Amino acid sequence: MSMGDVIREHARLIMLRDLAEQPDGRWNSEALREDLEVRWAINRPRAFVHDELRYLEMVGAVTLAESGSVLIASITQKGLDHVERRIRIEGVKRPSPEA
Repeated sequence: MSMGDVIREHARLIMLRDLAEQPDGRWNSEALREDLEVRWAINRPRAFVHDELRYLEMVGAVTLAESGSVLIASITQKGLDHVERRIRIEGVKRPSPEA
């Protein structure tokens, strides 16, 4: 697995966790990009976040809506199940067990 693949898998998990933490399970792509950069040192453009959100939509972990130049992502039950370690979604880093 390349370093790019590792970063993508980590970023997808981080985005799912961020969505799961929101009261309504939604967040916009620019806020997700900023979180990846500031908290996790994954400095990528918004296009990277959009590509990874589209992957998560393709595997059923999120739904997406467009609002101008940003995407609004909403976590699905499948996405929550991955974050809570009930299932495994291919291409998304598996969460570590809670201590």
